[in-house]
Amino acid sequence: MSNQKKRIVKIEPLKHMVNVDPKLTWKLLEDAIREIYNQNISDLSFEELYRNAYYMILQRFGDNLYSGLVTTLTKHIREVSELIEAAQGDLFLGVLKRKWEDHNKALEMIQGILMYMDRTFIPSTHRTPVYKLGLNLWRDNIIHSSQIQTRLLKTLLDLVQRKRAGEVIAGGGMKNAIMMYVDLGSSVYQEYFEKPFLEVSADFYSVESQQFIESCECGNYLERAERRLDEEMERASKYFATVTKAKIINVVEKEMVANHLQRLVDKGLVKMLVDDMYVDLRRMYSLFGRVSEGLSMIRDVMGCHVRETGKQLVTDPERLKDPMDFVQCLSDKKDKYDKIISLAFNNDKTFQNALNSSFEYFMNLNARTPEFISLFVDCKLRKGLDGISDEDLEVFYDKVLMLFRYVQEKDMFEKYYKQHLAKRLLSGKSLSEDAERSLIVKLKTECGYQFTSKLEGMFTDLNTSKDTTQGFYASQTAAKAGESPALSVQVLTTGFWPTQPRTSCILPAEILELCERFQAYYLGAHTGRRLTWQMNMGTADLKVTFGNGKKHELNVFTYQMCILMLYNHADRLTYKEIEEATKLPTSDLKRCLQSLACVKGKIVLRKEPMSKDIGVGDTFCFNDKFTCKSYKVKIGTVVTQKVSEPEKLEIQQRVEVDRKPLIEAAIVRIMKSRRVLDHNSIVAEVTKQLQSRFLPNPVMIKKRIEALIQREFLERDAVNMNVYKYLA
Repeated sequence: MSNQKKRIVKIEPLKHMVNVDPKLTWKLLEDAIREIYNQNISDLSFEELYRNAYYMILQRFGDNLYSGLVTTLTKHIREVSELIEAAQGDLFLGVLKRKWEDHNKALEMIQGILMYMDRTFIPSTHRTPVYKLGLNLWRDNIIHSSQIQTRLLKTLLDLVQRKRAGEVIAGGGMKNAIMMYVDLGSSVYQEYFEKPFLEVSADFYSVESQQFIESCECGNYLERAERRLDEEMERASKYFATVTKAKIINVVEKEMVANHLQRLVDKGLVKMLVDDMYVDLRRMYSLFGRVSEGLSMIRDVMGCHVRETGKQLVTDPERLKDPMDFVQCLSDKKDKYDKIISLAFNNDKTFQNALNSSFEYFMNLNARTPEFISLFVDCKLRKGLDGISDEDLEVFYDKVLMLFRYVQEKDMFEKYYKQHLAKRLLSGKSLSEDAERSLIVKLKTECGYQFTSKLEGMFTDLNTSKDTTQGFYASQTAAKAGESPALSVQVLTTGFWPTQPRTSCILPAEILELCERFQAYYLGAHTGRRLTWQMNMGTADLKVTFGNGKKHELNVFTYQMCILMLYNHADRLTYKEIEEATKLPTSDLKRCLQSLACVKGKIVLRKEPMSKDIGVGDTFCFNDKFTCKSYKVKIGTVVTQKVSEPEKLEIQQRVEVDRKPLIEAAIVRIMKSRRVLDHNSIVAEVTKQLQSRFLPNPVMIKKRIEALIQREFLERDAVNMNVYKYLA
């Protein structure tokens, strides 16, 4: 940095005092001010004028100078006022603009001449500075003029109105007049322009909005409202003071949006949602977001609409007849509103939460929703997704999991899914093991290890069974292996797989002998275990020779195999003879005979007499004339894919039994940490802990509390019976 000392400049009085005549000196200054206003300054010496004003201040004639200035400026401005008032038509703003600019230029020159007075006399006497004085006199004589004031405001408001009507006008005069108000002070601007402008604008938009809403569709109205907002923002930025922009926007928002929220929602929101009108919905979201309670109104109406339409869907008897269509409609509905929230509502989390709440509400109105979702997955994974890419499979799983999250009775879904998975795996109809495991991994991530541990155990059993079967055949002699039918056994762990009713059945001798050999091998290799044969879950491939030497391979269930192999020793059997030889349950026997004798194109047995129903007096003959284009023929059973009523009842009972220890464990955890708690608090805490798996019934919670009291985990308080104490 330089070490040179800063030079200080001081203005000092002239050393030689000059006596001045105040009247004569002021006369010179007054004439100069007039010439400045007349724009005739070529002959003026500003240095001499400054010196004369300087001498008057030094010789204490400041009062004379200041009062003379006020008188001269006032006189001139009044003359200007008369000229402005006399201007006609469109010349009015032009004259005002020119005179205002002339006045400002003149004030700058006068301020330069009287600079010494501004610096010394005016601060010491607390008077208004020269430039500010000129503005105040303009305000008092021009703006406060009743004729100019009214005419100017009317002219400006008319120009604004013409702009709103779409006319193309020169806005220079309007902007200059408005900026004149601003230069004269914020109070002048607000009182003489901004306040009346906002009032007139409010009236205008109140009338216009009422006309629009009566004659337009909701979407068209919103488009006009948005256009009006854009126009006002542009106009405010171009012509008005900065503070006015927010105020005029608030006026438009109030009159065109806030005052019509309910009517706009009632008139068009539901239609927009139904018809996927993304542009209109986005515009409504944008406009309603500008006003208080606007978005909450859209959100509430959307939520109510989703709830009502969803309720109609899940309670429609026709929909319940087809679980696939039921779940597909739920998935499509979720996709529809996810897209609306994404494209129209800016991925607003509050809207997503409202949508989730609505889906959770109506999906749990139907107790069969967990079953239907499991059936939906079951149908898709039974080769229904064959050929699908890995990416599309992931999308499918994500959609299923989204619906699964809304289900409160997740343990009920687990039981149904377990039932369906078992049937897929045992019948070999699953899409692929990788596809099955991928969904189980997602369920594990969603609900934890405990939720999927048994499902994973099912796959472990299948892989172990392959090794067991290979070991069995490796232990057999070549002679025994060659003369026996091929046997593939799935050894299932009881705890992993759905329990099945035990049914008796007399197997053909050659099959029975093979089963006994396998059982001996297995029990010899694994001590302490017990095998129970589930005949109702097996299948068989039979090679059959019909008349004329035609051969086919029939894929049948174990029960059907037992019936067909009777015809190796007879061509004709009665119902009673078949029943006695197989010992099949009546319902299963009739269903198997119906599938073998009554299904068009697959009549392996001829029934006498011919009818669709099976009777105890019927006779069944081997059909030598059976023909089929395919060598391999699958013989199904007349049973639906849906879970049977006994199975449903058993699933529900198992779920109720499984819930008891979960509720008791939650109660003990809570009481162990809290020690003393009242009944309602226990119910609330247990519900909170278990709601991710299922929604416990307060009645069941009460019963489990009573059970824990009997087993001396808890005791009632001696004074208040609704309070429980934990016993260590």
